[in-house]
Amino acid sequence: MKPYYQDSAVTIYHGDCREIVPTLGRFDLLLTDPPYGTGFAARPTKWQRRAGMLPASWDVALEDDCAFVRSLAGMADKAIVWGGNYFCLPASRCWLCWFKPDAPPSMGMFELAWTSMDANPQHKSHSISATNAERVGHPTQKPLAVIMWCIGLAGDVQTILDPFAGSGTTGRAAKDLGRNAVLIEREERYCEIAARRMAQEVLPLCTANAGGQRPPASGGTSGPPCSDVCQHEYDSDGGTCRKCGQQGGLFYPKHYAEVLPNSLICVNAEGGTV
Repeated sequence: MKPYYQDSAVTIYHGDCREIVPTLGRFDLLLTDPPYGTGFAARPTKWQRRAGMLPASWDVALEDDCAFVRSLAGMADKAIVWGGNYFCLPASRCWLCWFKPDAPPSMGMFELAWTSMDANPQHKSHSISATNAERVGHPTQKPLAVIMWCIGLAGDVQTILDPFAGSGTTGRAAKDLGRNAVLIEREERYCEIAARRMAQEVLPLCTANAGGQRPPASGGTSGPPCSDVCQHEYDSDGGTCRKCGQQGGLFYPKHYAEVLPNSLICVNAEGGTV
C-alpha cells in the first residue's frame, strides 16, 4: 500500500487500520489512543464549536472494538493504549494516568492508559492550557509531552505503531525522540494535518558553555553571548528573539521542557533559560 506520507522516521497510511495492520510486521511498541466509543466527538464543547468544530460520528462504539483493540496489543513487544479502561483488556499492574489540573467541569480530570508492561503504575500531571498552542483541530488530541512521557516509560523502543493516529502526535513525539513510527488514520483531513506536523524538522538542543557562548552551528563560529537580561524567546520559523532582537545559533524546543512547543528558547548548562 502506498503511504500517504513518508520520511526517514515516520510513515503515514490513509485507510482503515483493520485492513492495514495485518500487512505490517511486528513493532517494539504499540502506542495509540483509539476512539473510546463514548460519542464525545458527536458533542463538541462550546469552545470547540466556536473554533468551527462540527459533530462527528467516528467516536461511536462498535461491537467488535474490544476484540480488535485486544488483538492490536499482540502486534508489539510492549503496548500502551489510552482509554484502555473502555476496552476488554487483560489485567495489568502498570496503568498510566494523565492528570489534568485545569480540567473544566465538562471534562474528566484524568485519563487512563492500559499497558502490557510489568511495572508500577505511573501518573503525569500536565495542564490542558499549556498545550493550547500545539492544538491542530482534532477534538481529542493528546499533549505532545504526555506521548513523549509514554515513549520514555517504554524504554529502549525503536519502532512504534499507532493505528489510530489522529493528528499525528505519536509520530511527532517519535520523530523528536529519534524513533521510527508507522501511523494509520482513516480520516484524510487528519492525515493531512499529521503530514504537515511530520514535515517540521527536529531542532537540536542548545546549551551555553562555561563562557556563556552558544555552541557553534555546523562549520560556524560560536554564537553570541547568552544574555542575563533577556529571557530569549525565539519563533519556530526564525532565529531572532521576539523580545530583544538578538540573533541566536541553535535553539531548544520548549516542548522538551513541557512548555509551549511552538516557541523556542535557549537554555544554559544548568538547564535554565537565558
